[in-house]
Amino acid sequence: MNDYRINISYAKALLMTAEEKSVAERVSEDMRLVNAVCKENRVLTAVFANPVIRPDRKAGIVQELFGEHCCEVSMAFLLFVVKKNRSVNLRGISDAYLGLYRESRGIVLTDLQTYQPTDTAAEETVKALVEKYTGKKVELNAHTDERILGGFKLEFDHNMYDARLRTKILKLRKEFSKNIYESKL
Repeated sequence: MNDYRINISYAKALLMTAEEKSVAERVSEDMRLVNAVCKENRVLTAVFANPVIRPDRKAGIVQELFGEHCCEVSMAFLLFVVKKNRSVNLRGISDAYLGLYRESRGIVLTDLQTYQPTDTAAEETVKALVEKYTGKKVELNAHTDERILGGFKLEFDHNMYDARLRTKILKLRKEFSKNIYESKL
């Protein structure tokens, strides 16, 4: 379920509460954990989406999963979301919170895809270039993709720089498909 308004509303409320209590950074770490768990565990997502399972059972699951890993503000918020029958939105809310948190701190999320793992020197160079371009701090998410034949793809702040070998080959193939020497009579 993709309920953008609900996700943003809950995320704004959590960010305001976290900033009031000066735990916004800790809550952002907790929301990263919630996001990762919800993203990787389809069974958990199915349980949260199931209306037959009572909210108190879902609250128990949330307490068991995140109880010892999350701060008090995050746990109280997660239990509140479950109590309001919005547990299906936990991943979306955590995504929205992380977006709002980055925006409030002047951080841009940068996604770097390469064929092979990058070294720290290359990552620092990419960070410096993106910081120079955007004027914001950079949170770099570097990962490998075996479908990339070579080169890299960099995405940040609704921008994409595609320097993949596959893209260059496709451009060349398109250019060669046009025969400029053939008469078009």
